[in-house]
Amino acid sequence: MARVCDLQSLSSLFSSRPTIPRSSNFKPICSFHCSSSSSSSSPFTEKHSVKRYQRDDWLYKNQADESSVASSCSIPSDSESIRQNDIALQLPELKKLLQVLREKRPSSGGDDGKCGPGNVFLVGTGPGDPELLTLKAVKVIQSADLLLYDRLVSNDVLDLVGSDARLLYVGKTAGFHSRTQEEIHELLLNFAEAGATVVRLKGGDPLVFGRGGEEMDFLQQQGIQVKIVPGITAASGIAAELGIPLTHRGVATSVRFLTGHSRQGGTDPLFVAENAADPDSTLVVYMGLSTLPSLALKLMHHGLPPDTPAAAIERGTTPQQRIVFAELKDLADEIKAAELVSPTLIIIGKVVSLSPHWSLSSKEASSLVEA
Repeated sequence: MARVCDLQSLSSLFSSRPTIPRSSNFKPICSFHCSSSSSSSSPFTEKHSVKRYQRDDWLYKNQADESSVASSCSIPSDSESIRQNDIALQLPELKKLLQVLREKRPSSGGDDGKCGPGNVFLVGTGPGDPELLTLKAVKVIQSADLLLYDRLVSNDVLDLVGSDARLLYVGKTAGFHSRTQEEIHELLLNFAEAGATVVRLKGGDPLVFGRGGEEMDFLQQQGIQVKIVPGITAASGIAAELGIPLTHRGVATSVRFLTGHSRQGGTDPLFVAENAADPDSTLVVYMGLSTLPSLALKLMHHGLPPDTPAAAIERGTTPQQRIVFAELKDLADEIKAAELVSPTLIIIGKVVSLSPHWSLSSKEASSLVEA
């Protein structure tokens, strides 16, 4: 049986470089839905967010008036041409900022009078709740000259940025990359060489499916020192929010993080399912909404019980959090019925049944049957 209820919880820059209210809405399925209003605005910096354009309006001030910037928030008909136009608009202001930073940076003391390189920090901002930031992350964010931020950095986190800092959106989402990874590398390098304190803000942890390793490796090969400020990755932050222990003595002896997307963007990248179908392990799937149906079938084919508890959490740890609890065999259908959207984290394993929300759903369904 199931219970449906509400749960309130918390491009190239340089060509050269829980209170749960009562409800009687039951239906005969093995799942449990917990959701806040799906109409709530996203806490994240979506690619067409008006607030995001307003935050970055310094990039366009000499090229576009407020009305034209606002109009660019609509869904583009041609993503690549929109991206290239956006870069063209940003380029003059980015070059101007680069020159200002070079001029104000004190000389390193060498005979050539050149500036010493600046600092680059790769900072994890956690799954969304700004209170999950580390003290070190807050300190670095507030001291930055330039911050390059991703789509899944929450607006509440960006409110902590110092008033003199400049923000540049470099987020990626399916079908639209505001900057390629190579362009992000060049941005980081050019501003670091100008002597700026550059902060690369990433949702979760920068070294867990965040391409932080790629950026660190590129910069270090160019002689730029990179410092990592870890963040609470979605797996641990969201699991803690729901009271799900990722490991538990006698229940789960290991935890495995999977990505739902291959580097080439294939439709069936989860070739690891054969080795991941371990009933004594917990699976956490990042970016797995589109490939979950295939993954679930593979896991069950390779021996994971169809009744394995599972959960899908959209916008976890934020006030807009929405959750679907279901057995593995039903999870994909229940996610589709609930119309969950990215970012959604998926947790599969017996430990999910240790969540108090899973227990509550089981008890209430049982009492309904007895009545």
